[in-house]
Amino acid sequence: MEPFSKKKYQDKVESIFTRFPSVQNVPFKDAYKPGLENMLRFEEILGDPHKKLRTIHVAGTNGKGSVANMIASALSACGLRTGLYTSPHLVDFRERMRIAGPGAVELVPEEYVYDFLCRYEADMDALSLSFFEITTGMAFKWFADKEVDVAVIEVGLGGRLDSTNVITPDLSVVTSIALDHCALLGDTLEAIAGEKAGIFKKGVPALVGEYVPRTRPVFEAKAAEVGCPLTFAEDVEPTLWGRRDEILRNMDLRGKYQWKNLRTALAAIDILRNMPGYSGLADSQAVVTAIVRTASRMGFHGRWERLSLQPFIIADIGHNPAALKENFAQLESMVAEGECSSLILVYAIMADKDLDGIMPLIPADATCIFTNPETRRALPEKELTARYRAFCVAEGRPANRIYDAPDVRGALSMAINLARETSRKPEGAGFAFPLIYVGGSTYLVSEAVQILKALQL
Repeated sequence: MEPFSKKKYQDKVESIFTRFPSVQNVPFKDAYKPGLENMLRFEEILGDPHKKLRTIHVAGTNGKGSVANMIASALSACGLRTGLYTSPHLVDFRERMRIAGPGAVELVPEEYVYDFLCRYEADMDALSLSFFEITTGMAFKWFADKEVDVAVIEVGLGGRLDSTNVITPDLSVVTSIALDHCALLGDTLEAIAGEKAGIFKKGVPALVGEYVPRTRPVFEAKAAEVGCPLTFAEDVEPTLWGRRDEILRNMDLRGKYQWKNLRTALAAIDILRNMPGYSGLADSQAVVTAIVRTASRMGFHGRWERLSLQPFIIADIGHNPAALKENFAQLESMVAEGECSSLILVYAIMADKDLDGIMPLIPADATCIFTNPETRRALPEKELTARYRAFCVAEGRPANRIYDAPDVRGALSMAINLARETSRKPEGAGFAFPLIYVGGSTYLVSEAVQILKALQL
C-alpha cells in the first residue's frame, strides 16, 4: 500500500463512492442490498468486530438521527467512551463515525479510512458490497479497534434486513413510523412497522417512541415472538420529563418536533440506567446538560439548523410528509408570531418521494424556489415547478411566487436577493426579515451548507 496523502485519501473515498452502489449515485432500490449474508461474511473477514462491542440500536422513519445523537451525548458526558455511527453525512464522509468522550468528539481519521479501504478493497469487490455495507463494517472495526465502552448504531434503512442488524445490542429503539421508502419497506404503516421491529432481539429490551393504533399491535406481536420486554415511550414518564420545558427551551436542536425525540431519548436513558455499566446516567444534571448541547457536542447538523442570521436561513433535512408537516407548521407559526416577515423556500425533492402528499403542506403564502441538487435521484426542478404551479392553480392558491433555479448555488442567490429586497421595518420597534428555509432533501442541505460556508454569511 502506498503511503498516505490527503489527495490519495480523497481519491480513494471518491473511487469507493463511485464504484460501489450508494443512494447518491444509483436509484435507491439498486443501492439498497437487503439481507445480512454479505454483511456477516464481511464482518468475519474483519474479525467480527461487531461481536466485541456493546451497542444501542436505533431505527425509525423520522427522528432516529436526533435520538441517536442525544443518547450518545448523554452517555459520553456520563463517563462512557461512546462510538456513534449515523448516515448519511452532510459534508465530510467522516461524520458517519464519531467517538465522543470527556473531551472533543473525534471523527474517524482520514488515515484509518484510507488504510481500511486499501486493505479490504479486494474483499469488497469479491462480495459485491454496497457502499453502506462498507461503511458499516468500517465503523464496527474502528469502534472495536478503539475499544469504545459502547456504540450507538443508527439503522440505515428499515431494520430487519439492514446491514447494521448483525449486532445484538443492549437496547433496541424505534423512534417513529411514517410512510417513506415504500417501494422497499412496504406501503402501509403496519408493513413498515414490521420492518423496523425487525431489530428486536431475544431478551434485549425494546423501546418504541411514537406509535399509532395501527402499529402498536405490530410491535407487541414482534416483541412476543422474539421474547423481549417492550416499552412505549408515550406510556411512561421518563425520570427527567419534568424538566422538558427547561431542556427544550435551551436545546441547540431547535425544531419544535424535537420534543418527541426528547421523550424517546429520556425513556431510553431510563432503561439503560438500570443496566450494568450505565450507572453514570444517574447524574441527572450531566444528562440534561449533554442533551441541551447535543448538536454542538456531537457535531450534529442539518436539523432545524440556523445557517445564517442575516439573511435569516434555516436548514432541515426532513423530506417525507410526516417530517415536513412538522417543519412547515413551525415556519407558519414563526410568521404568525413575528419572528420573520415572510417565508422563502429553497426546496428540492427526490423523484421517489410523495410529492402529492407534500404539496398541500407547503405554506400557501411562501415564495418557492425549486432547484436540483447534484444527484440523479432528484426530481428535475422544471418538473417540480410545473407540478406545484398546477397544484396551486387547482387549489386556488397564489401561483405568482414560484421560481426555479438549475442548481443550488443559483437558488440560494435568488433567495438571498429576494430576502434583501423584501426586508421591511414593521410598525413599532425592531426589524422583521424574511426567513429562507432550505429543505426537502439531504443532498440540498449538504450543498447549501458548503456554499453558505464559502460565502461566510
